[in-house]
Amino acid sequence: MSNNAIVVDSVWKNFRLYHERNQHIKAAILRGRRARYEEFWALQDVSLEIPHGATFGLIGSNGSGKSTLLKCLAKILYPNKGSVTVSGRLSALLELGAGFHQELSGRENVFLNGAILGMSKKSLELRFDDIVEFAGLEKFIDTPVKNYSNGMQLRLGFAIAAHVDPEILLIDEVLAVGDQSFQRKCAEKIEEFRSQGRTIVIVSHSTGSILQLCDNTAWLEKGNLKMVGPSAEVIEAYTGESFEAAPRTDSEQGSRWGNGNALINKVSLISDDGKENNRFVTGREMKIRIDYVANRLLQEPVFSLRFTSLHGVQIWAANSRRRQKYINHLKDSGSVTITIPRLPLLEGTYDVTAIISDHTEQIIFDWWERRMRFDVRQASIFDEGLVTVDSDWDVTDACR
Repeated sequence: MSNNAIVVDSVWKNFRLYHERNQHIKAAILRGRRARYEEFWALQDVSLEIPHGATFGLIGSNGSGKSTLLKCLAKILYPNKGSVTVSGRLSALLELGAGFHQELSGRENVFLNGAILGMSKKSLELRFDDIVEFAGLEKFIDTPVKNYSNGMQLRLGFAIAAHVDPEILLIDEVLAVGDQSFQRKCAEKIEEFRSQGRTIVIVSHSTGSILQLCDNTAWLEKGNLKMVGPSAEVIEAYTGESFEAAPRTDSEQGSRWGNGNALINKVSLISDDGKENNRFVTGREMKIRIDYVANRLLQEPVFSLRFTSLHGVQIWAANSRRRQKYINHLKDSGSVTITIPRLPLLEGTYDVTAIISDHTEQIIFDWWERRMRFDVRQASIFDEGLVTVDSDWDVTDACR
């Protein structure tokens, strides 16, 4: 068996762009020719190899060929030149709810949409309760789908597709389905697929999601494959083109990307004595101040912060939106301060990543990966691991 789940070999795919249209046979005869058109090559000599068990990202601007490539992988489209080889049972989440019949109930559409995705009736009956529970539509499952909101239809579509049990899963721009609670379910389901060693290919404009989920990423631009490699490197190259205006000095550490609408001027780490520091003590106060400048008026921006270990393990991540600290708009310059009353990190060295994004967290204004590095030492706490957890130990009974 091949080590690769998907092999894309020199794929070319074109479409005809018509500049006029013959409405009737008479019009075609009078013109004496077919309607004029030009060839548009959506994919040009694209080659990729995706190994079994990998989570692979596809990024690029609108019209770059990402969705076309995904449809070629799903056998919805066939290339004009080259070949696509897929090894394993495949399911595609390309257009959620595309197979729904608006006059039928949610229950009937589960079986209809499931059949479109290749599931048997018996398999759907066994998983029906799980699908409905996952979508959170228990009260509405016998209501016609035409009465569902768009979000309800999307949730039901994802729930069905997520329970097909594929070996290879294709996902096109569906990582932000529904509310925050359902998005968490989606992320957990994808993580479950990853832990089971399934192959996942994700198309998304959310570079943050791609960076978090995908080991390797391909960048497509105007049908051409510009770069393939580790996600952080590809995303930095992709977004870096619009970030040339951000000044940097040789002393700055960490990679950086974003569209530059807002910039992080400085990240300061402040110890419990009120001074900037890069050495902290477990259990004592720590503050992180992010100084920024907004190059334009920005509505509902989000500030994010991440701690990672030297081995790249994410220890903690939070942002202003999840902490319910909403910012109506951002302009000019200022600072945001995050206070950690009792630092729970145990002894070690850690990196700080600071991010400014829009309210969807998909448009990155400035992402400064591993901007600062700091050390933590333990004084009166002697726990082991990465963090300390406040706990009370009652040993009275054992001491009798």
